[in-house]
Amino acid sequence: MTALLAGDLAAASAEAAVALTDYFVTDDARWLWRIRVDQLATDPDSARWIVRAVVTEPEGVVVGHAGFHGPPDGAGMVEVAYSVDPVHRRQGYARAMLAALLRRAATEPEVRTVRASISPDNVASLATIAGFGFVKVGEQWDEEDGLEIIFERPADGRR
Repeated sequence: MTALLAGDLAAASAEAAVALTDYFVTDDARWLWRIRVDQLATDPDSARWIVRAVVTEPEGVVVGHAGFHGPPDGAGMVEVAYSVDPVHRRQGYARAMLAALLRRAATEPEVRTVRASISPDNVASLATIAGFGFVKVGEQWDEEDGLEIIFERPADGRR
């Protein structure tokens, strides 16, 4: 992530052992690397929870990144985060990423709730979570993204 933050795609790809795309060094992505580098500096244990490159199988094409904002909080809540490279959008990758994150959350004994925070204008993300059992539980103001609707579901998928 340090290499991505510096805009060094070749070094980041070498470290990740997969060819990352230009999407990982856009201005829109760099804010994420800055946040996560700082997060790892203060909480190294969050590494197993946060962002990873998403790679198709068997082709080995990087289509985006996904993970959680961090480890479960005191109430057992994790928040999903995923983004698809624009050249790979509208092909089902976001739904596949979300499904994988939900499977992971379900296997972690300390996770009880999965959250998704989405801008009311983000029609694609709202459609992505549809059918996964998320329920609107509130709203929040995010300094970076503005108004977000908060959705949650039990980690085990049962209500």
